[in-house]
Amino acid sequence: MTHSTSTRPTAIHVVWDWNGTLRDDLDDHVAALNATLPALGGTPVSRETYRAEHRVPIPRFYEALLGRPISEAEWQTSDAAFLDALAKRPVRLRTGARQLMLRLRARGLGQSLLSLAPHDVLVREVAQAGIGGLLTRVDGRTSTSGGTKGMALAAHLQALGDHIDPARTLVIGDSLDDAAAARAVGAYPVLHTGGLHCAERLTVPGVPLVHTLDDAVASGIAALTHQQLTAAA
Repeated sequence: MTHSTSTRPTAIHVVWDWNGTLRDDLDDHVAALNATLPALGGTPVSRETYRAEHRVPIPRFYEALLGRPISEAEWQTSDAAFLDALAKRPVRLRTGARQLMLRLRARGLGQSLLSLAPHDVLVREVAQAGIGGLLTRVDGRTSTSGGTKGMALAAHLQALGDHIDPARTLVIGDSLDDAAAARAVGAYPVLHTGGLHCAERLTVPGVPLVHTLDDAVASGIAALTHQQLTAAA
């Protein structure tokens, strides 16, 4: 049987997460959190506790650590203090991330960045990291804090344009929220274990879990290529 090849497959597009993924900032987050918890009556936490309890929406994370609900006023004050402490830490990319992004660009893959970090902060940090030229779009949070990524990812893909096919989009992150957002829009998620969440809390059926960003890219591209070949068969 002969199959038509008149329609070229849509190129794969990669949507990166920032904190805990491209930015290597677990220790920065732990330090910033420990600078804010005492004001809420909490005590400093270890890296292990941070990763074991971290969750989205972030107010639920604070409640898990404190063992009590927090008010909206407490959340807003704590979030502002956390972001202020985090802003004092230098921006460090994960080892090999820039080189990986350069290789993806050389292969013709588009790349963009979506984060729940405040948009102005995100743009500044991306510029400091020197990767802005490798990204077709950078979107951070422009609404109130404490939400999830689902609606933001849908808006991000729409803003990228009609040439971006969600079914040919690879979302790479370090949280179950990244995976849920990808699935909601029909994109393909891959999670890595080197971020803000421990591996034990990232296991979900049908979502690859790998140890490095290189493995995340390789796994995602292989899966999307297989899907394309299967659909064309």
